[in-house]
Amino acid sequence: MSPAITLALDTSETRGSVALRREGQLASFRLHETGEDYSSWLLPAVHEVLRESVCTLPDLTLLAVATGPGSFTGLRVGLTTVKAWAEVYGKRVVGVSRLRALAHRGPKTASCIAACYDAQRGQIFGGVFRRSPDGLESLVPEAVLAPEAFLELVSEACASTPVTWVTLDPALISSQAKWQERAALGDTLFSSTEVLADSIGELAEESASKHEFSDPVTLDANYVRRSDAELFWKGNAKHVR
Repeated sequence: MSPAITLALDTSETRGSVALRREGQLASFRLHETGEDYSSWLLPAVHEVLRESVCTLPDLTLLAVATGPGSFTGLRVGLTTVKAWAEVYGKRVVGVSRLRALAHRGPKTASCIAACYDAQRGQIFGGVFRRSPDGLESLVPEAVLAPEAFLELVSEACASTPVTWVTLDPALISSQAKWQERAALGDTLFSSTEVLADSIGELAEESASKHEFSDPVTLDANYVRRSDAELFWKGNAKHVR
């Protein structure tokens, strides 16, 4: 039987990555650590992880891709690339929310998880999840809003239940006045690493095991609110690569 090989792409914002997973384990990855546009960085990065793992695109068994929220330009590069490979090589595809992938990094014992990262212009992308036997359940729709408003949203969704916060930008949460109230309830704040493509690949594999795949033709990004996403990123070159 051929080994299970998943290629996962995260081009949601500048802190993106690609990861190759073999038989459920991370085999190789690349971080987007420069200001290079994804349109020129992504393919060489993919070829590097493929070479390190001694496999080719036709060897892949699953394609995973972050569907956002994030940069309009960055997300389009990742989605368009995966759609093309799915058609050319006949591969299965699973789109994964980047916020869900971030929440997935929280402790397995956490019952309520708030995931967020910088959306620029004084706002953050945020989602609130609850762990259940079937996986992560979204408690409220993913949103883009001011950090203090997200803290309020989490308090409304989770009340006095201690919340595990998983974020790429912890200072955006810990600097808020309401954070002390949440901390007093037992909330904990975790700073995640930036290799989110690995978690995106893992969640995609979980979906694939349930035969839950995305239709490459209709797969699209979740910009939260398209007009807002375009406003946040348009004209800010270093945040749309």
